Amino acid sequence: MFDTLELYIGKEISLETLARQLVAFGYRRQERIGERGEFSVRGGAVDIFPADFSFPVRLDFDDETLGTLHAFDPVTGQKLEPHRMVILLPVKEGRRPDRPRAPLLGRELPMDPFVDIEAGDFVVHVLHGIARYRGMKPLKAKSGAAEEDHLVLEFADKNILYVPVREARLVQRYVAFGKLRPKLSRLGTGGWQRLKDKTRKGILSFAAELLSIQVKRKSLEGFRFQKDADWQKKLEEEFPYEETEDQVRAIAEVKRDMESPVPMDRLLCGDVGYGKTEVALRAAFKAVMSGKQVALLVPTTLLAEQHFETFAERMKNFPVTLRMLSRFQSGAEQDRTVRAAADGSCDIVIGTHRLLSGDVRFRDLGLVVIDEEQRFGVRHKEHLKKLRLLVDVLTLTATPIPRTLYLSLVDARDMSTIQTPPKNRKAVETKVAEFSDEVVRQAVRRELDRRGQVFFIHHRVKGIEGVANKISEWAPGARVAVGHGQMPSRQLEAVMKKFIHGEVDVLVSTTIVESGIDIPNANTLLVNRADLFGLSELYQLRGRVGRFDRSAYAYFLIPKGIVLTEETKKRLSAIERYTFLGSGFHVAMEDLEIRGAGNILGSEQHGFISGVGFDLYCRILKEAVESTKSRSRIS
Repeated sequence: MFDTLELYIGKEISLETLARQLVAFGYRRQERIGERGEFSVRGGAVDIFPADFSFPVRLDFDDETLGTLHAFDPVTGQKLEPHRMVILLPVKEGRRPDRPRAPLLGRELPMDPFVDIEAGDFVVHVLHGIARYRGMKPLKAKSGAAEEDHLVLEFADKNILYVPVREARLVQRYVAFGKLRPKLSRLGTGGWQRLKDKTRKGILSFAAELLSIQVKRKSLEGFRFQKDADWQKKLEEEFPYEETEDQVRAIAEVKRDMESPVPMDRLLCGDVGYGKTEVALRAAFKAVMSGKQVALLVPTTLLAEQHFETFAERMKNFPVTLRMLSRFQSGAEQDRTVRAAADGSCDIVIGTHRLLSGDVRFRDLGLVVIDEEQRFGVRHKEHLKKLRLLVDVLTLTATPIPRTLYLSLVDARDMSTIQTPPKNRKAVETKVAEFSDEVVRQAVRRELDRRGQVFFIHHRVKGIEGVANKISEWAPGARVAVGHGQMPSRQLEAVMKKFIHGEVDVLVSTTIVESGIDIPNANTLLVNRADLFGLSELYQLRGRVGRFDRSAYAYFLIPKGIVLTEETKKRLSAIERYTFLGSGFHVAMEDLEIRGAGNILGSEQHGFISGVGFDLYCRILKEAVESTKSRSRIS
């Protein structure tokens, strides 16, 4: 039996042969696939759900030649992003028990669809280093042997290495941070091995630090929160939506941590709008039911306002006292909240970094929830690091975590992921267009005609009032308001409240709404001068709409006749292409950065990632965690 099954555009194979090979690999043939490890053959199409992929793939054949290959949503059948190659591992049932296990360093294969490689891309060969992929070439391995496709890799000094497709698991697309163009490795020297050794040493230090924090925490006696009481069950039954499987699992993991005597330090990762807030809300309620206080720390005043309203609405039928602490409050209001936290008359305080001020003391703090920790400064993070050894901490992040990184970190950190979109969620219809009065008028009118609301994002404060006046002309009778960070806090608070409560039809604002604003009725977004925004910013902005089951639209507008740079073209092409649910990590990879990676890895690790590429970094990290745990006997 072969170790892998490689399927790529142009491969010639009969459907009968492919079906036999899939069965030999342990895949189950079904009429329609629904689970990992299944495949189906219908006409000239083969659907396969690879054991290690997030989505199944569809292979369309022209006679016996593979013509197209793309991922798809198994529920809706919607076509997702295209692939050029997939590499299948045997499912567990199909593996020979007597096969010796190779060393860890793709034995493993790439785990996420972002690994697609095209000619001209930088790649990493695990054994030889960084090269440029120059395409495929059929070669005979030895005299008399049949031709076999090889990956053509160009190293420094134009030296070429031919890699048989059966060894493609050793090659991964080079992904790092920023606009770095990596230096090609030299074949036949020890430079690549020395770089890997240096990286491994740095990562071992990082793994040891991660695990030392875990050891310290586990040696402490924390508060054991009580099991779910009747009120907890009642609160959860009042949740107006159906929980996803990932949500249910994350909630169970958080509760298990809280009921343990060891202080919780759990990281909850999930794409925008995937239900992290509900997990945090249930944890906060559980803490209050055990007689403890809760601090919910958020990076922006708008997000504090949003969370406060959500928590207040969900807990209104229970004896829970909530207060907010941010610059939206007057000095007197802030003083009252500080006193309430100190004397215990307030159960939950939701606030910005103001919560970390020296005058804020809690009578009996039991849980701290941190939303997007990477957006806080170094001084604040030091404060939070101390808290982790004293109380239970739940950190939320919208950073989409690739499977490779998740597997690398899962034994070093307590981590939960929510990767399943809420039921009935629809992808946002996305369009890049030249700015024109007619495009804006039609988009605004269509949303208002169905009694919805509109976000219009302007790239700067200057000129924003003029834009609002124009929209008022284009949509007579529409209630238009302006919001930006330079407004007095009271005025901004009033505008945002009106928009949240449906008293404003069109909000013309800067990127202050980039994160946290969750308005079910606002489902059209227009972004002016989209060419000036980073890809991750555009993705976060698009996350403001389409958060429920209503069709949503996002227009990324550029000036008429503008000549775009190649980099800008790629950004706009990516945001238009990656519209499927859960595409956040693909967007981040396209931009060659991981949003919020500092939250998970720390900035000092970026140099190592740049040196060897993201995938190899993850593999080495996994080894380092396993090795450190083994030496330290950490369970």
